[in-house]
Amino acid sequence: GVGLSGKDGGLIRAKPFKGTDKGMGHVGDVAEVDPQILKTLQEGEREGKQGRFIPVISPVGADEKGKSYNINADVVAAHIAASIFAEKLLILTDVPGILDKKGELVPTLSRKEAARMIKNGVIRGGMLPKTEAALFAVDHGVRKAHVIDGRVPHALLLEVLTNQGVGTQIVS
Repeated sequence: GVGLSGKDGGLIRAKPFKGTDKGMGHVGDVAEVDPQILKTLQEGEREGKQGRFIPVISPVGADEKGKSYNINADVVAAHIAASIFAEKLLILTDVPGILDKKGELVPTLSRKEAARMIKNGVIRGGMLPKTEAALFAVDHGVRKAHVIDGRVPHALLLEVLTNQGVGTQIVS
């Protein structure tokens, strides 16, 4: 693993979060992602070590003046996934996935269905930024986004490598 912050190599240019009041500190949003540092790690130019670097990115970015902003990690992940043309975005949480108004898991969700659930207040609270991040990703070239329960043993493998899955997949 290679620890990076979004400030490293200009990875994440930040902007103030809309609606932030003075008491929230330096809360920000993603203005732009420059994935060059990730491409450099992926290429593994040093001594033929291609594929040996896994970036672990803290969700901090800086504006054009160098001011640091803390950004929601799901939002950062979605923007980075879109910037590198990722096939999938996986968002882990501590609930089964996106739940309908009866509290039951929705295994697959289209953009239209997700928008309706947001409008009707079914998707709210902590699931709202996760769903919005997933929607951003699929709107910007990521084929599928998954919101899955990270408490389930082998959740990533089950979601990606089985037909059943363990959470909610969002498709465009």
